Amino acid sequence: MTFAQAVSDVVPDIPLDRREILYPRMTPAQLARIASYGARREVRAGEEVYRQGDEHVHLFVVVKGQLDVVRPGLDGEQLIVTCEPGEFTGEVNLLSGRRSLVTGRMRTDGELLDVPPPELRRLVVADAELSELLMRTFLLRRVLLITRRLGDVVLVGSRRNPGTLQLMEFLTRNGHPYEYLDVEEDPAAQSLLDQFGVTSKNIPVLIWRGTRALRNPTNEAVADLLGFNAGLDVGGVRDVLVVGAGPAGLSAAVYAASEGLQVLVVEAYAPGGQAGSSSRIENYLGFPTGISGTALAGRAFTQAQKFGADIGISRVAEHLECSARPYTITLRNGDRLRARTVIVASGARYRKLDLPHRERFDNAGIYYGATFVEAQFCAGEDVAVVGGGNSAGQAAIYLSTIARHVQMLVRGESLSVTMSRYLIDRIEECPRITVHTNTEIEAFIGETTLERIRWRHNKTGEVEERPIRHVFCMTGAEPNTGWLAGCVGLDDRGFVKTGQDLRPDELEKAEWPLSRPPYLLETSRPGVFAVGDVRAGNIKRVASAVGEGSICIHLVHKALLG
Repeated sequence: MTFAQAVSDVVPDIPLDRREILYPRMTPAQLARIASYGARREVRAGEEVYRQGDEHVHLFVVVKGQLDVVRPGLDGEQLIVTCEPGEFTGEVNLLSGRRSLVTGRMRTDGELLDVPPPELRRLVVADAELSELLMRTFLLRRVLLITRRLGDVVLVGSRRNPGTLQLMEFLTRNGHPYEYLDVEEDPAAQSLLDQFGVTSKNIPVLIWRGTRALRNPTNEAVADLLGFNAGLDVGGVRDVLVVGAGPAGLSAAVYAASEGLQVLVVEAYAPGGQAGSSSRIENYLGFPTGISGTALAGRAFTQAQKFGADIGISRVAEHLECSARPYTITLRNGDRLRARTVIVASGARYRKLDLPHRERFDNAGIYYGATFVEAQFCAGEDVAVVGGGNSAGQAAIYLSTIARHVQMLVRGESLSVTMSRYLIDRIEECPRITVHTNTEIEAFIGETTLERIRWRHNKTGEVEERPIRHVFCMTGAEPNTGWLAGCVGLDDRGFVKTGQDLRPDELEKAEWPLSRPPYLLETSRPGVFAVGDVRAGNIKRVASAVGEGSICIHLVHKALLG
């Protein structure tokens, strides 16, 4: 699912070609209210009030004159819109502090109302009507930039290249617009590579603003280049440090920030965690028609920033120093973050099948999420989904609308023990899905990309080989707890134990220093909490994760008070 499709869940049936929707004009009463948050400013024709690449861009409301919003590109500037009196600039980057993708330049002499980021945040919290207008418009404008590929980067790669797929997913999941050129399909791709002295052997290549080329970059390098963490303050001591921006971590961030706590979230990949790769969640309270994982994560991500939470993307926690408070977490890039309390929301990842040559096909036929990025390669082909949980069921249903046929390979006797009934009913009614129980993959076959798979029925011993080039693995879960380095008590599977699940001997071994026992979601270390999929005994549902994140903040307050 694309970011644009995800946001359509939030603001459905909105035509992006209607100017009054994307560029609403404020009423005199609204202008009067917003004026108390900003300052009037005289401007001249040709003056650039903000530029592509600027961080922490202000909100500008045109009072007099006209302001052009343009996107600098390889072929010169592209006019996006001319803002008239009463109209305003900006999109979601105003709340995140990320670098601007466009430039704002006065077409005529005029006057602007200039609202800096701290005042904008005050405004969207205090004024419900203006908050709805601004947030809705900001989201739609980001969708416009993405659907029209009005970003600041061009990705040159091949759909047969694992690194290309990984970068496409990283940019898409983080809502960053980009243009894609395939070296095997687009003649312009090689011409662009030639300009930078790069060969097709170096793909994927990310070209930034026509001035810089990154060859097969890491996610962290891309995040730094594109300013995902622009202006992020890693100094000082926070009230709360949340590790992981899945549903549990984002929920904790929203509640902590809305209650006035200083909160920083660090996320290794993209907002949403495993739930972010779900095509549609239909049993989440309040969404009778369902909501995609991307849309839910996007809402929560923007909501947390609205209340003032800081969020770092592609920031990987490597070590928790838990011998003294404030606690310190060291990131892979060397940054050291300090906080009075820590919320472990680092989630779990799908278990990779232990089969020969499997790693050769990761992102080259074997995938661990069923988003639009992966699914677009499967149109008209047979695919396989491995797993019997809700994520596997959602993936199978989604892929059945794109692929020719979906083969579900389930190790257990049936789906009834591990999957919600509504998903089972839908799978049973779908003629394009075939379920194979008591079945496991035996071999992946291919050279550089997956070409065939072989599976075995565990009871009959029957073996079958099919020309399937796309396999979606959603089996089991392995907790992301390696960075905790023995600081907190874990169960025999590596999940974090909390509250009453911690035995007296475990607390004694951890040298629990307080007279009270650990709170409900507290670990064997005072002030360190665990929520969501990383927690032992967690119910693997999005609603459960969101609930744990919100409950945890009540306990954080108690821990901060002593």
